[in-house]
Amino acid sequence: MDAREAALRQAYDHAVRWLASLPDRRIPARASVDEIVSALGVELPAGPGAPADVVDLLATACEPGLTAFPSGRFYGFVVGGTEPAALAADWLVSAWDQNCVMRAVSPAYAAAEEIAGAWLLELLGLPRDSSVGFTTGATMANFTCLAAGRDTVLRRTGWNVAHDGLTGGPHVRVVAGESRHMAIDLALRYLGLGRPDLVAADGQGRIEPEALRRALAEGGQSPTIVILQAGDIHSGAFDPFAASIRAAREAGAWVHVDGAFGLWAAASPRLAHLTAGCADADSWATDAHKTLNVPYDCGLAIVRDASAVRAAMGQLGDYLIHHEQGDPIDKVPELSRRGRAFTVWAALRSLGRSGVSDLVERLCRHASAFAAGIAGIDGATVLNEVAFTQVCAEFGSDGRTDRVLARLLDDGTAWISGSTWHGRRVMRISVSNWSTTDDDVARTLDAIRRAAAGAAEAHRSAPGGR
Repeated sequence: MDAREAALRQAYDHAVRWLASLPDRRIPARASVDEIVSALGVELPAGPGAPADVVDLLATACEPGLTAFPSGRFYGFVVGGTEPAALAADWLVSAWDQNCVMRAVSPAYAAAEEIAGAWLLELLGLPRDSSVGFTTGATMANFTCLAAGRDTVLRRTGWNVAHDGLTGGPHVRVVAGESRHMAIDLALRYLGLGRPDLVAADGQGRIEPEALRRALAEGGQSPTIVILQAGDIHSGAFDPFAASIRAAREAGAWVHVDGAFGLWAAASPRLAHLTAGCADADSWATDAHKTLNVPYDCGLAIVRDASAVRAAMGQLGDYLIHHEQGDPIDKVPELSRRGRAFTVWAALRSLGRSGVSDLVERLCRHASAFAAGIAGIDGATVLNEVAFTQVCAEFGSDGRTDRVLARLLDDGTAWISGSTWHGRRVMRISVSNWSTTDDDVARTLDAIRRAAAGAAEAHRSAPGGR
């Protein structure tokens, strides 16, 4: 056995043990950063070491400091686990070591991206000739789509941002709902567009179409981008797309939809009504490592007009080998990138159309079960309409909610994070993992009940408590 094979076998053994531990292990990490630093060693070795020994040290030292993100009882953020076929494909991606930017250099990748892109458009009900680019995540997917939108609305005024930059050009107005995700603001900063003009949203975070219409009317003839969302980060709510896009079209605006996790509702016949009208937008961003459950580092930037994203993202170089049919390099910012489409292809091939639908509906069913269970806890209130995979609840006061969250993490059964929504501290549950079972939900609800009861008892026992 050579050194490379020995290292791979060592990694495989550790990976299998890690995955086998997930059903029973505590979800929070058990070790601190300082403890892991000490275990890994701070001195750079004077000479080479055996690759298998290095892998063994890395896995052994780091395991206590790992949070069980892939567990069916991790609900802290909107992050999925990794569906088995996608995980195995990702190992091949690293072994194949392809730089997936040109058809001529890696035809295997170009083929997988072409097929996976077509399947995605079919599942999400989006225009079949749209461009599908594979980015690092939803932030860069939003960036890519908004870059295409920025350049297009400026081009309509006669301004070529690729040639002349933004200085001296027309101001691009960006309008978004007040409950948009922070990734939107970040992408706009990258693009030199600044903060968006905010439009009122209802109590669930849905943009109000008439407020949008009024805001657009006040903007005059400025080149404009309107940003909508599929899946509010707290409530899971979806903007009313048909009315909102109609208002944007009347103003001549480019319409972008941030659908990091919610865009996948379109893949379920039972939930597709949530995205009604969404396909009439100009661009859409989502994250395959959320609802689809492929490994991290896989956002999707979808643009109706392929020439628009090619004008914004395409790269030219004398040494590059461009293909007349276009290349992956034309769709996203990175010149060097791993084979993200391989993992998406594997997940979609493994699940099929019905499997994706079942996955989305199962996540929603678990979210509804959480809402029903928490509603039965004394002093707890579910604050959102559970439309998709998000649940927000509070436990009578900000202080008690935070105490429940702290006790829940100490318990270790599950990982659930807190947030602040409408000025109140909340427990925010995000159901995103393909492996979450009914038993995982039941065990987590039991842990929430224990945490709530313990917090209530501690409050009664405190001086002045009752």
